[in-house]
Amino acid sequence: MGTTGFIYAGAAALSMLATGAFADDLTGMVTRIDRLNGTISIQQTQKGTVGASAGSPAGALQEYKAKDAAMLDAVHAGDRVNYSATDNNGTGTLTKLQKQ
Repeated sequence: MGTTGFIYAGAAALSMLATGAFADDLTGMVTRIDRLNGTISIQQTQKGTVGASAGSPAGALQEYKAKDAAMLDAVHAGDRVNYSATDNNGTGTLTKLQKQ
């Protein structure tokens, strides 16, 4: 593979990272569910203690569009969940949702 091939491979890898094409397993608490629009708001819980701030134990509140609206049927506001999501051009899409 020549230099051009390495440049294209590097550009492809960077674009995937920049668009959030990889889903992470996260934990959080459901704060709001809009079943009509297929959206859910989740307050992400903090993992570990590295870089933790004593004044802010919880992560950011995120709103996601469910990949499949049926996945919202098993959870309610206040439930703690494990989830995965992708971010495509600023729109978060929930790919996995499991009640803890």
